[in-house]
Amino acid sequence: MMRHLTSTFPKSGILLLGNSVQSLVPSTLISQVESLLESHRIDEAADLADQQRKKLQANITVDEDEADELRYVYQRIGFQCFTETLFEDAGKNLFNGDLDPRVLVSYYPELRGSMFTASDTLDVYGGVAERMPPEASVDEIIAANLVRNYSPYLKPNTQTAPPTAELRRILRMAAVEMLELFLRKCRTRRTVEGKRKADPSYQVVDTVLARIYAQAEKTKELYALIQEPHTIVLSELESVLKQTGQYNALCMLHKQAGDDESLLQILAKLIEDEWTDDDIKDPMEDMFNLLVNSKNRALTQKWGLWLTRRDPERGIRLLTPRESGKRPQQPDDDLSLLHQIREANPAAGAQFLEYLVLQKRSTSRDLHTQLAVACVDQLLAALEDETVSRLWEAKASRYASSRNETAASFFSYFAAMTPDSPSKLVRLKTMLFLQGSFLYDAELIRERLVPHSRRILSLELAIVNGKLGNHHAALSALVNDLHDSSSAEAYCTLGGDVIPMKVAQAVCTEAKLAMWVSSFAGKGRHKTVEANDDGAMKRELLKTLLQVYMTNEEASAERAARLMNSQAMNLDVLDVIPMVPAEWPLRLMSSFMARSFRRTVHARQEGRIVKAISAGQNLDVRERTWLILREEGMIIEEDPDDAADGVYHENDEVVEKVEVGPPSAHEEKPSISWTTEPDTSLHLP
Repeated sequence: MMRHLTSTFPKSGILLLGNSVQSLVPSTLISQVESLLESHRIDEAADLADQQRKKLQANITVDEDEADELRYVYQRIGFQCFTETLFEDAGKNLFNGDLDPRVLVSYYPELRGSMFTASDTLDVYGGVAERMPPEASVDEIIAANLVRNYSPYLKPNTQTAPPTAELRRILRMAAVEMLELFLRKCRTRRTVEGKRKADPSYQVVDTVLARIYAQAEKTKELYALIQEPHTIVLSELESVLKQTGQYNALCMLHKQAGDDESLLQILAKLIEDEWTDDDIKDPMEDMFNLLVNSKNRALTQKWGLWLTRRDPERGIRLLTPRESGKRPQQPDDDLSLLHQIREANPAAGAQFLEYLVLQKRSTSRDLHTQLAVACVDQLLAALEDETVSRLWEAKASRYASSRNETAASFFSYFAAMTPDSPSKLVRLKTMLFLQGSFLYDAELIRERLVPHSRRILSLELAIVNGKLGNHHAALSALVNDLHDSSSAEAYCTLGGDVIPMKVAQAVCTEAKLAMWVSSFAGKGRHKTVEANDDGAMKRELLKTLLQVYMTNEEASAERAARLMNSQAMNLDVLDVIPMVPAEWPLRLMSSFMARSFRRTVHARQEGRIVKAISAGQNLDVRERTWLILREEGMIIEEDPDDAADGVYHENDEVVEKVEVGPPSAHEEKPSISWTTEPDTSLHLP
């Protein structure tokens, strides 16, 4: 529905006065153009309008009435051309007439969509509205023009005749091209005029122009339009972009609108190859970058789980909480998320479990046990490969047969001499975690390891037995199975640890293992420190190790002797002698016995010296104290009758009783109390 506006009235320049007043009214621009249009002299009417425009542009100030008149004329010419399907001329004149773009777009129902309806009102000149094409669409205008020009000459009719069908297609293309050019000019004029109050037509111009680009697959122009400031209504354009496969443009619009959910849904379909767009090279990388920068944790978690099914590494990086300035997740949230990740991808679930235990330092015994079980399962799975099991068994045999007592521990030997492989990495991780964590269920892990080859997994069994306090079994595995005296002696020194932290740090310098070495820090180390400070546990472990050495054959005697000599300070000769086999040569014990006797004699003589020095100090104190006591004097009183209350009466005066008692447990002299009552005291010599 359109509201009519009347044109301006012509102005008279000359008045004639007589019996009446007469005015000489010149022919107006409107009347001249109307006359030319009625004669179908459209080109002359357009030339006349152009001449008038040049005159107005030459003026310093523009008369608004004249400008309004010129706009009316151009619109009349434009719609006349539009009616006769002269679309190029129509678009040029309608633009010069500053026609509201919505009026022209209203003739393109397939392009305008639902942006406005027939009930919407627009301002249009009354004379223009009366002569606008009565047809509802440009297609009807084209059809009416064909009927007017070619019927009844084309058989059977203008609708089905091949020539008119092709002409209809060409005219339709010309009409759309005219509208495209008209809308581009409107956008350019808007830019040149600069910022002004928002016009309702802006959305129509931008959205319809984008729709034209999308339908014509003018991708370059469409991208340029989207990248410039615009007022595109995405809901009107979305279906067209999907139909034409312009998914990158759709992503750009969703990104500008801040609709991350819709953008992620598009990228998901591109990743699953449901949709394709050559302009989106790596949709998975785009999705990852979007989620990394997103502040919506719920959205990141939802799509991180989705991404985990296809790319576990990226998915875990997204699901790993970023704690900077954010509230940390609660343990229950971690467990719930772990369960969801495992359902999406078991391998990703294992990685997230490692994050919770090794990086987030969870103190949950359940999580530690889960990680320990996962490590052991991977270890046993690696052993199922015959090549791996033979290699590991060969390494253990070669190390045991080396008989090099000064060699490094088996852990260091295995890490240095075994070729790099996934199975080697799995075993090193397992050993490091079993040693570093004090929270997993060691009995459960031991039950999983025992049924398998003790020769290959002796070190792992020794670590777990140490956690359980089965020190004899742990040391037996190290000494008898692996012949790893270095680790056995370190076990005693560290109070039950097979792999020292410094050794782990020196061996595992790779980035993949650094995180596993960090499990040593802060997890149960106080237990070892206290044991070392007390010394009792260390002496007990050394005694146990000595027993293991002595019950073994071959080179155990030499190792036992060396242990006794190196740890003589922590071994009691009375404990050692009963364990020594009768057949041992005296030379193995001579050094240890001599040093023990020497230490015993030294301690005894040192005690005598200390006792003598203490006695001399006591005498010196007594000598200096005697003079002080003699000068002060003392009163010794005995009162059998008043012994109970500790006082007696003499000459009606109360005199305090002096007590001389035996020395207390912490005093070397008897405690003596006295008074300074004169004349009644008894002086001691």
